[in-house]
Amino acid sequence: FVQLRQGADSARGDDTAKLKALVADWVNREFQPNPLLDSDDKHSQGFISDVCGGLLCPAELDWNNPATKAGIRDRSEGHIVTDLSFPAFLYDKYKADSNNLEEGLFKGKILVQGYKAVFTSPSSAKDVEGDGDGADVIQNNRRAKNSVSGIKVKKHVAQIIKMEKVTPRSIAYIACQVRFALSSVTSWRSVDGDFDYIQFWRSIVDFFERPPGREAQRRVNKLLEWWTRYAGISTSTSLN
Repeated sequence: FVQLRQGADSARGDDTAKLKALVADWVNREFQPNPLLDSDDKHSQGFISDVCGGLLCPAELDWNNPATKAGIRDRSEGHIVTDLSFPAFLYDKYKADSNNLEEGLFKGKILVQGYKAVFTSPSSAKDVEGDGDGADVIQNNRRAKNSVSGIKVKKHVAQIIKMEKVTPRSIAYIACQVRFALSSVTSWRSVDGDFDYIQFWRSIVDFFERPPGREAQRRVNKLLEWWTRYAGISTSTSLN
């Protein structure tokens, strides 16, 4: 058990180091902040950074409102960021619909990029754009199984662990990793101020695994199918 735990901690550490650099690069490319993020110096990230702060801001709050921004930075009442709120980076186009907080949830570009970087490959993460069906990534994965000469090529993590579909727990894991990469905290910890990563992970898993009713279950199933297509995990089944 100890060896198993050490192996899991090591893998998490590898993912953390990988995403620390990649997330900074993705943010720099997409938002071009001034100054640019430096993955070797996280002190200027988190809510200190206008860009990272916007991505970490609870989706129900407006980061562009100066009062909101100041309130979060000062940790004033009504603006304390906890694991009870989903951050903007989880949403498509990093923006939530105040009338329907489920719309676009878990379709954030940087979240999908993080998933691909860990479970398929960093290069496939570069292909994330728009609301495509991931068919090109699936085709590339099929090609990658064997080269033309029949020589085995390097497998990605999803193939090694025989992951045939995206799981709620793997999405929650990447959400925690991306959230940490955007923060100003330099070393991994399960609690960051008022934010508890374990509870955050559980909230995401519960969203998928404990939906309130049949209609919510249908929406969750559809979202997971989108993820499996878009992340290019499935190579043996075709999803419509």
